Amino acid sequence: MKKRGPIISISGIILVMISLSIAVSAVPTNATSPGDFSVSSLFEGMFDEISNEAEIMPGDSAYFSYTTYSSNIPLLWGVQILNYQAGDELSITISNIFGDSYGTFVQDEPILFEVLQISQSDTLNLEIQNLGTRSVTIVAMFSEDPENSESLTNPNSPVMSMVLPLMISGFLLILGIIVSIIGAVIILVDLKNNQDNKRNY
Repeated sequence: MKKRGPIISISGIILVMISLSIAVSAVPTNATSPGDFSVSSLFEGMFDEISNEAEIMPGDSAYFSYTTYSSNIPLLWGVQILNYQAGDELSITISNIFGDSYGTFVQDEPILFEVLQISQSDTLNLEIQNLGTRSVTIVAMFSEDPENSESLTNPNSPVMSMVLPLMISGFLLILGIIVSIIGAVIILVDLKNNQDNKRNY
């Protein structure tokens, strides 16, 4: 039997293993589950402002505010439930000091990020209500014009030092899967050809 198929398949598996090892080395060791790490710490330098942690009892609300200093820019905001468990749910209502609404958002996952288009400098107020049945600890994050953030343009920033390896890992993972599939197809073709040759004899 020809060895090209197994060799190609093994090469693909090796690429997958390399990609996984790169991914594991890029992610902090304490980030084993969504509730085990702080996004604001993981993406250090990406946010213009990070709130203090706030504990919200069931049915109660916490309030945060953020003032933008630029006009016609996207504002990335996010809320993380630091002690998330299944069933936790938040209602997040955003308005400005004049009472104009920027919308209401429901969060039932550990992390929620949304982007608002800010036409002029404004002060946004976030009312975050705990709709769940247990107390949660949250933190709010804000970043003006995140696409031009130094953390994304500086290759030596903590964000890029993690993102680049993960991108490489993803590429190697896809390549490894494709190579493994090609190797498996070649193995099947070789087996079929061997069976046909045996019948001919």
